[in-house]
Amino acid sequence: MVTYVERSGLQVEEHLARFIEEEAVPGTGVPSEAVWEGLAAIVSEFGPRNKAALETRARIHQQIDSWHLNNRDGGHNPLAYRAFLEEIGYLVPEPEPFSIDVDNVDPEFTSIAGPQLVVPITNARYALNAANARWGSLYDALYGTDALGSLPEGAGYDAARGAQVIDWAKAHLDKVVPLGAGTWSELTGVTFDGPNLGLLLGEAVTALADPGGFAGTVINPDTGALAEVLLRVNGLHIRIVFDPTTEVGAADPAGISDIIVEAAVSTIMDMEDSVACVDGPDKALAYRNWLGLMKGDLTEEVRKGGKTFTRALNPDIPYTATDGSPRVLKGRSLMLVRNVGHLMTTPAVLDPEGKEIGEGLMDALLSTLIAMHDLSREGGPVNGTEGSVYVVKPKMHGPDEVALTDDLFSRVEELLGLPRYTVKIGIMDEERRTSANLAACIHAARHRVCFINTGFLDRTGDETSTSMEAGPMVPKAEMKSALWLKTYEDRNVDIGLACGLKGRAQIGKGMWAMPDLMADMLAQKIAHPLAGANCAWVPSPTAAVLHATHYHIVNVADRQDEIAQESGGAPRGSLDDLLTIPLLERDLSAEEIAAEVDNCCQGILGYVVRWVNHGVGCSKVPDINDVGLMEDRATCRISSQALVNWLHHRIVDEAQVMKAMRRMAEKVDAQNAGDPEYRPMAPEFGSHAFQAACDLVFNDGNWPSGYTEPTLHYRRLQVKAKEARRAAEAAVRKG
Repeated sequence: MVTYVERSGLQVEEHLARFIEEEAVPGTGVPSEAVWEGLAAIVSEFGPRNKAALETRARIHQQIDSWHLNNRDGGHNPLAYRAFLEEIGYLVPEPEPFSIDVDNVDPEFTSIAGPQLVVPITNARYALNAANARWGSLYDALYGTDALGSLPEGAGYDAARGAQVIDWAKAHLDKVVPLGAGTWSELTGVTFDGPNLGLLLGEAVTALADPGGFAGTVINPDTGALAEVLLRVNGLHIRIVFDPTTEVGAADPAGISDIIVEAAVSTIMDMEDSVACVDGPDKALAYRNWLGLMKGDLTEEVRKGGKTFTRALNPDIPYTATDGSPRVLKGRSLMLVRNVGHLMTTPAVLDPEGKEIGEGLMDALLSTLIAMHDLSREGGPVNGTEGSVYVVKPKMHGPDEVALTDDLFSRVEELLGLPRYTVKIGIMDEERRTSANLAACIHAARHRVCFINTGFLDRTGDETSTSMEAGPMVPKAEMKSALWLKTYEDRNVDIGLACGLKGRAQIGKGMWAMPDLMADMLAQKIAHPLAGANCAWVPSPTAAVLHATHYHIVNVADRQDEIAQESGGAPRGSLDDLLTIPLLERDLSAEEIAAEVDNCCQGILGYVVRWVNHGVGCSKVPDINDVGLMEDRATCRISSQALVNWLHHRIVDEAQVMKAMRRMAEKVDAQNAGDPEYRPMAPEFGSHAFQAACDLVFNDGNWPSGYTEPTLHYRRLQVKAKEARRAAEAAVRKG
């Protein structure tokens, strides 16, 4: 039974109300009454605008459906299609050339290119790991993964494997911070005299080929000995650690025991696609962890290797610069918080009419309120150093919705007494109407935008949903080579550069989804910095360490200049290319159809069963070939829309898909057989999890833009209610 308390005409779920009043508000200088009055005002002012934006989405979607139905027989006419999109307001006029005008942005956005993590804010351990992933051991990342072509065997240290790791790491240093003479593997010692770093090669002394690569030193306070030499490559630091008392250091001619690299420069603490927050207690948990990160006091008890310890945020790292002055390196990623989009409402707060309020409206106010603890902190490590709050806003459709977000945060700042444009926003370029109007979207947030990025899964889901009536779509794998996708990725960078993001904001790329395949990532993900992206998503702290080596090799700022010069300041690929619909233009064999259906069904079920039954919004999920993929809600969107499209155009029928659903449910059950808390879907196939997967394909194909949230939230709430009833009955029996 949900209990609400009245606050400023709103009905607030009691857990959430207690958290805000007893934990979030104290220390901000904002009275609780002002928070509730502010939320009520935002609901009153922006609720109707939010509703109107969703109605516009629905109207445009219906108009596009009708156009395709009326024009399908004559074949696709790109010129007529584009004229139609302009007529209905799907395409808006390009703004006059401009550059974004943002102030007080941290260097992690403006001048430091590197990996970015995205983690569920509801998991404190993951959040702490990600925040602390600013630094990671290159030796450990290479040793513990398949990065060098194989996995470690046995429990102890394998000296032969360790030698391979050290050879790779030092060869990497030779590429990115070479010595004036000799190689890093020949190094036998280090001397340091004022600003000069001497590198010993036996009897000879050399220096770095580029003396600017030397950033400073760390001295062991107990022994006075040199503990670390700090190098700098393309804005990222590398810490050469000296400790001859360790097994690795004792075997190294120079006593080098580790190479630690600056890795996850920024981290998105996610309240959206990677969490399963469906009610007041869930939202309170999300906000509480965000509060702990902003106050700097979040901790988590961790059990590992038979030992229990407390994990907390890492401190900053003191060092001595080359001029002898004391400095510090930030010990943690710069943290952003991802709010939900405009679609969903939440039962955590009801408006005066008893209706759920927009969840994004609540997130905007409360996540900013909580970030005020970081803004006002007088001592200790802080998140940002420039007085800004960083909020990622996903799933916006076009510039009007971006303007709505900009206005919303202006109102939040006014209510909380913050300077205008304290809140910076990241624009997720993951909806087709945003991609097609990206410059106008950036212009609408030109005083706030701190990043833009691309995402294959959500963007493909919207591509399919938007053009549902145009015809059957190509299989998911073929989407990756479709003309629209390459154009989308290129134009995102080109438009971002044309709008002045270089040196002011991030241009990002999407996730490497296979956390166990690090050799493949090392070989392939360098494509992201080469594409001009100064950040790209990785699935783990270890992956961040390895991906950081790509930013040592590629100077992204220089690469962005090259791209701008090559393109002449105009986007590569035309708008017509971007609007090219990825229609299936060949006959598929029965085997190809069956394989695609199985793949989609298994992917949906593998993710949904954890979301609905366990409230896990992001985890490593085995795919149909038992390869672990880091999945979030976008997985369901692309796979469900692919099946909805093929069902709609009779590439497959419902009986065939249901048969695959049942067969894949058995496979997913087998893949999770080692989990004692897992509840199988087969053989009854009546669970909320299985029904949610079926709903996404058979019943809810017409949800706006193919979003999965309404179905998943409904089914998760049903499971939570059932669990609550069982707990209450057990308590009665016990008492």
